[in-house]
Amino acid sequence: MDQMGAVNSELEDLFQEKKRVRNPLVPIGAFMTAGVLTAGLISFRQGNSHLGQKLMRARVVVQGATVALMVGTAYYYGEKF
Repeated sequence: MDQMGAVNSELEDLFQEKKRVRNPLVPIGAFMTAGVLTAGLISFRQGNSHLGQKLMRARVVVQGATVALMVGTAYYYGEKF
């Protein structure tokens, strides 16, 4: 039973390491998306709807780039592993 627990912990460590190696820029994209969204919401709340609208459009672009990065890395590493 201890042997199975050791194997599971080794597999979990391996999967965690692979996730970090595969998508290192995805967390950065997620934080950028959240930052632009927050700035846009603050602009709307302050009454600057023109800037808020630009920031919402920028959020869509950043979010799309993050999703494209996720799909691209999944495709790239899907063929290798």
